[in-house]
Amino acid sequence: MPLPASITINGVATPLPDDPRVSLLDLLREHLQLSGTKKGCNQGACGACTVLVDGERILSCLALAVQYAGRSVTSIEGLAGSEGLHPLQQAFVEHDGFQCGYCTPGQICSAIGMAAELRRGVPSYVTADIAAASIDFSHDEVRERMSGNLCRCGAYNGIVAAITETVGEAP
Repeated sequence: MPLPASITINGVATPLPDDPRVSLLDLLREHLQLSGTKKGCNQGACGACTVLVDGERILSCLALAVQYAGRSVTSIEGLAGSEGLHPLQQAFVEHDGFQCGYCTPGQICSAIGMAAELRRGVPSYVTADIAAASIDFSHDEVRERMSGNLCRCGAYNGIVAAITETVGEAP
C-alpha cells in the first residue's frame, strides 16, 4: 500500500519533499518558510524544535518528514486562531514566559502536548501513583514534563506560571 503523498501542516495539505532525508524541521523552516519552529541543537536535546503531530509533541529535528505522511502537524504558527492568540501564548506574554524568545515556540508546543498527556493520565517520573485514574497537576509535574525544553535565558519561573495558569484551568 503506497504512503500518502502529503502531510497536513497547520491545516493545509502539503506535498512531501522529494528527498526522503529532509527532516520535519527543515521542511517547516526551509521549504515552507515557517520559521517559528527553531533549530536549536539539531540533536534532540534542547526542545526548541518541538511541534505537535496529531496532538502529541515530538522533536522535529529528529523526525524525517516522510515519517509523518498522512498525519497532521501543528507548529507554533498553527496555534493562534482568528480570535487571537492561543490561551497559552497569551499566558506566556502575561507572565513574561520568555526573554529572547528563541525557545518559546518549542516551550508552548511542548506544554500543549504535556497537557494532553496529563488529560490521558500518562504518568511521569514524579507521578506519585502511576496506577491512579488521574494525575494531580502540580509544579513538580510541570517541571518534570517540561525538562526536555531548555531556556538559556532562565525564564523558567514565567514559563511555569504561564503553563500552570493555562493548563491548571483547562478541564
